[in-house]
Amino acid sequence: MHSNETGDPPYAPAVPSMLDLVRLSPRRLFPPGGEELYRQIALLTEMRPGLEVLDVASGKGVPLEYFVTEFGVTASGVEIDPSMVHQADSWSRELGASDRLQFQSGRSDRLPYRDEIFDIAIGEIALANHCEPEEAVRELVRVTKPGGFVVLVQLVWKAPVEETRRTVLADHLGARPMMVVEWRRILREAGVVDVQVEDWSDEETAFRSEAVKPFADFAEIFTLAERLSILRRAWQRWGLRGVSTALSRESEVHKLLSSERILGLDLLRGRKVEADPSGLARKDAADLGNADLATEPVAVEGEVRAAASTVEDAPSRYEQDDKPETAGLPLFGDVPAREEE
Repeated sequence: MHSNETGDPPYAPAVPSMLDLVRLSPRRLFPPGGEELYRQIALLTEMRPGLEVLDVASGKGVPLEYFVTEFGVTASGVEIDPSMVHQADSWSRELGASDRLQFQSGRSDRLPYRDEIFDIAIGEIALANHCEPEEAVRELVRVTKPGGFVVLVQLVWKAPVEETRRTVLADHLGARPMMVVEWRRILREAGVVDVQVEDWSDEETAFRSEAVKPFADFAEIFTLAERLSILRRAWQRWGLRGVSTALSRESEVHKLLSSERILGLDLLRGRKVEADPSGLARKDAADLGNADLATEPVAVEGEVRAAASTVEDAPSRYEQDDKPETAGLPLFGDVPAREEE
């Protein structure tokens, strides 16, 4: 594996996003979706001992620790914030798992690994907070073995959002939500097939005990003492401006999560197209991407219409491109594909 010395400047946002604040917590928290979502990822990617797993935007490494201890995989994490890498490394050594669990500093759009070495590659919520989503996904696919799994856990817009406000809210969140059809298109164009989607912010289902919020609600998950501790750390790192900005952003994000409900959390899982000396397989994947581009306006319009009518009555986002390879699994088994509008 390559060195973690990329030559990039250290990660240093001018003011903290809500994701930055959550990461200042001394608690080791699962990302949105919790342990249940990551257990589902393990099932859907057939995780088992001997497999190599990559997690990009890995934070403090909680999901990777779970995969290593519960499923016996060998795992690597890439995170742009060196302070998170340090914390994750320290915890890995404390667990005595540093031979199977390693972390590196790096950008999502320039992963410090050679081609086709991971069986499973996962892109977390902060995957594209410092780069273009297309470039980050291409890197995920590049380092995945042919036939391997590519997984995204991403924020999605569940209703129309004006472009300027999209930018402002993404800045507040520290992540870049997009419509689910945009994420699907990006995956296909990068050479991922059999893309399947599940909405993890909807009501209770057979595989999830309760609905989850798509993003950590600072006002709800932390006690007053913990919030004060986080703000004190923010003061040390960003000063008065950082703290005042954080407080205003907390109010806006809480409103977004609690009253507007225009943000969702989706799990997308697909396979990197199999290697084919003739190049036909990769051409087929590109054709799928081109087909998406041709039908994109209709698909987006349908998504927006459904979300705009009512968030609570919106249909399930379960979708599939090809004949599924996951028949019988709790997430995708025997669930009918959504009818075209």
